[in-house]
Amino acid sequence: MIAPEAREVLRSAQPPAPRFSLSVLSGFGTAASAIALLAASAWLITRAAEQPPLLYLSAAIVAVRAFALSRGVFRYLERLTGHDAALAQLATVRAGLVRRIIPLAPDGLGGAKRGALLSNLVDDVDELQHLPLRVVQPLAVAGLASLASVVFTALLSPAAAAVLAVALALALVLAVWVGWIAGARAERSIAPLRARLADALLDQLVDLDVLTAFDATNAAEHRVRAADDALRRAVVRRALAQGLTMAAVSLLAGLASLGALAAAAPALGEGLTGPGLAVVVLLPMAVFEVFGPVPLALASWRQVRTAAERIAATIPDEVPPELPPDEQRPDDTAPRPAFERGLELRGVSARWPGRAASGSSDESGRLEDATLSIAPGERVLVTGPSGAGKTTLAHVLVRFLEYDGSYRVDGVEARDLGGDTVRRLVGLCEQSPYLFDESIRQNLLFARHTATDADLWAALERVGLGAWARERGGLDSRVGERGALVSGGQAQRIALARATLAGFPVVVLDEPTAGVDPDASAALLADLLGAVGDDRAVVLISHVDVPHGLVDREVRIERGRVTGAGPASTSVSA
Repeated sequence: MIAPEAREVLRSAQPPAPRFSLSVLSGFGTAASAIALLAASAWLITRAAEQPPLLYLSAAIVAVRAFALSRGVFRYLERLTGHDAALAQLATVRAGLVRRIIPLAPDGLGGAKRGALLSNLVDDVDELQHLPLRVVQPLAVAGLASLASVVFTALLSPAAAAVLAVALALALVLAVWVGWIAGARAERSIAPLRARLADALLDQLVDLDVLTAFDATNAAEHRVRAADDALRRAVVRRALAQGLTMAAVSLLAGLASLGALAAAAPALGEGLTGPGLAVVVLLPMAVFEVFGPVPLALASWRQVRTAAERIAATIPDEVPPELPPDEQRPDDTAPRPAFERGLELRGVSARWPGRAASGSSDESGRLEDATLSIAPGERVLVTGPSGAGKTTLAHVLVRFLEYDGSYRVDGVEARDLGGDTVRRLVGLCEQSPYLFDESIRQNLLFARHTATDADLWAALERVGLGAWARERGGLDSRVGERGALVSGGQAQRIALARATLAGFPVVVLDEPTAGVDPDASAALLADLLGAVGDDRAVVLISHVDVPHGLVDREVRIERGRVTGAGPASTSVSA
């Protein structure tokens, strides 16, 4: 049985009937032309052997030429209309899946490996195009052509028609049985094995410097090789199953012709002519040529079904309760909301998706009944042990996580503003900022696409990267995959330059010195906070000492609660 979620994915991959019916009708025209071409050719050759006047052959000669030409025309129309409908629907499916992923990102995808997610959105989605092209269309065309052929044969010889119908039924049963026994397991395993290979490749390529440093490249290469071997074996087993099925169907095609000859021969001369007998005997070969794609269609169905199940398992139909509900994006050209009253949390609780509920033994990363106020332009240092809830607080502030209690932005409840509006006011520089494998210019333009080069250079100067960028060749120099060509401190500075370009009234810095040499962390913090400016509020999450005078007050989080504050703090725990 197909799960409802996978069934919905399959339904979305099938083009609408009015649009796809053109492809099916064109495919039927192709099949009918091929069958009719063989039948007309068989009749013409046999009748010509009887040496009738040429006039009696003229219609058959014209028919052979017409069916030969129409087969090519219908084939072209079939490919044109079928691929147009399937690829257009595929674009709709991929856009729909991305829309379903957006509410889950980033915190709802924490358990998904990058390679598996990439495989789901690329390989598995591409596999869905085979549903209309390699499953629905071949089965529909083969069914219509087979039915028409049996009816046509019955007009010449009912006995031969019965033999043809039985042979086609046996071929269908054989295709299902042999394909399921020999290839079903391999077909179901191909998509997971492909994802496993993608994971292994990504791990090795992205972490190659670390693997080399710890002399672990051989182990990583072994994982890649093992994943590739497993995928290759599954593909070979699938090909073997398909070959066996096709061989069995071809054998049945020959037996069907012999059976048709035996069934129709007694009627020769008693209503069945010699050319008619030739048509009855040779027609099964043409019919089984049209029927040939059916075993491949059944194999493709198993692959498409597996891909749909993987997509459905990766992307849930409903947003987990720990994440904000899907919201309509505001108009990016609308003025930024005013920010005059700051941020205020009262009794806020939050947890990560899939984490244990309150009161259980595993409450790491939870935020529990926290109260905190941040005034415009104020700089607040948040400290606490690992797993205390500091990053959870940061993700609540930017509405990546849903919360219980009250979180007000400039006096308005954050839920009423919507996540996108909150993120136009509160910006997050994460512990490991994401840098695209693009130029410095493009990485900065993501923050404000209308920025000029002068604006970009000014942002780099504010974060202390102006001279560094000029030495690297300017704004067009690349930063590498996930910032592989820059240091951790430089990545933090680029991320902060993006934040300053975006003009967030509140900037949340989550462990900006993580991965930075301890001797350089104080200088980095001073540069980062200096670049933000005095007119913006800063929430600095840090596990290292902050130089005196950089922050206005300090609060501490332990076991998800705001338990203490520095001398100047007005924050209390609920």
